[in-house]
Amino acid sequence: MSLSSSLKPGLTRWFTRKLSGHPGVQVLLLCGLTALGGFFLAQFIPAPMAWAAGLTLFCLVCWGTGLVPEYWPVLVFFLIAIVFHVATPAVVLSGFTSSVFWLFFGGMILGASIRYTGLDKRAAALISRVIGRSYAGMIAMTVVCGFLLAFIIPSAMGRVVLLLPIVTGLAEHLGYSRGRNGWLGFLLAAFFGTILPGFTILPANAPNMVLAGTTETLYHYHLSYWDYLRINLPVLGILKSAVLIALILWMFPDKAPVFSSLKQTPQQPLSSPEKKLIVIISLCLLGWLSDSLHHVSPGWIALAAAVICLMPGTALTSPRCLSEEVNYGSLFFIAGVLGLGAVISASGLGHALVEKLSDLIGFSPDHDLYNLGALTGVSTLIAFVASPPGVPIVMTPVAEGFSGMTGLSLTAVLMTQVMAFSNIFLPYQSPPMLSAVQMAKIPLGAASKLCFTLFAVTLFILIPLNLVWWHVSGVIH
Repeated sequence: MSLSSSLKPGLTRWFTRKLSGHPGVQVLLLCGLTALGGFFLAQFIPAPMAWAAGLTLFCLVCWGTGLVPEYWPVLVFFLIAIVFHVATPAVVLSGFTSSVFWLFFGGMILGASIRYTGLDKRAAALISRVIGRSYAGMIAMTVVCGFLLAFIIPSAMGRVVLLLPIVTGLAEHLGYSRGRNGWLGFLLAAFFGTILPGFTILPANAPNMVLAGTTETLYHYHLSYWDYLRINLPVLGILKSAVLIALILWMFPDKAPVFSSLKQTPQQPLSSPEKKLIVIISLCLLGWLSDSLHHVSPGWIALAAAVICLMPGTALTSPRCLSEEVNYGSLFFIAGVLGLGAVISASGLGHALVEKLSDLIGFSPDHDLYNLGALTGVSTLIAFVASPPGVPIVMTPVAEGFSGMTGLSLTAVLMTQVMAFSNIFLPYQSPPMLSAVQMAKIPLGAASKLCFTLFAVTLFILIPLNLVWWHVSGVIH
């Protein structure tokens, strides 16, 4: 699973094409340009801030271009930040102590367990039985199933990998040949429906976890699973899913499916490992939803589930699960992102960014809607350049400064990031979405058209409605 691969647009695509046969030259040139940029900045700002800015630029460019594996710039960041005393080792490596790191790890183990026990195949069979008997019902139930999976499988890429083979086979069985509107609508409903609403469920997508982890590391402020859900789910999750269904039906209309060609196979009874895993997942969800009552972080609940799944004799994971099925590159990516946010804050770079943006935008404590809109706009621009995970890397370290400057609560300032990184302009911004397009061989134009239309509807209709919901629910004080 790659969290940081993305389509290389504009100058990046030209640069990569020119040097496509020389990856080492690309990386050396990137390192040289970053070092020059840091040296130039050091003439105007203190050295720690210049180092932090240079390392941030280096990591964002590496992750945005996909020139190297996602873990490599993280290791470079750890090395340079510690050796050159950009920050203390405790700050640089703080991502490993964050509960969000362990939430991500626990999610990986649960995903491996779901595959090992065969629960993924049972979920596929269940989806095939509840998709509806009309084209509209099929699209709606596909989005709903993808949405519900986001509560169970805390990895957008994992859900995409699970759903795509299911919906591709079902589309053909239901009479929707490749390239037809029904085929496009079915597949787009599957991966749009599981990726986009997942931004409103704390462990479901990478940017959510980066936001929660960076917030915990910097401010010792725990984003509750329930509060995050309550603030974001009604509009950006449920209402946005309804808009997605309507847009697919409007943009990709087709006839009802042909059910006579769909073979029904009898289901075997649940095995003992499957029953155990269902209980563990149910307890996990219950613990996550009630974390505002017991105050145990979702990360430690996920770690407890992972410990049980890995316990010898439970038959819930392979004996080689940790050595073969855990993507340690992605774990290092998460830890590096969290550590980078901590270094930005500790170096003073975050405070300098707050002052500069305040001068440019003109925040005022008396204009809440303007302040919220401006913060969302800044985060949206960052998402264009640095991809959704880049938004909390840049914006979370400056959130407390913006809170004091605008008079908004820290929670409100942080949640403006969710409105930004959940609103995908084009598929290249979201690695799971782009991977789904490539794996299913969906025309990029069709996916981009739906993506852009939903982006516009979200920007001009759903975000204002979300701000109304925030006012009603007390998020905006």
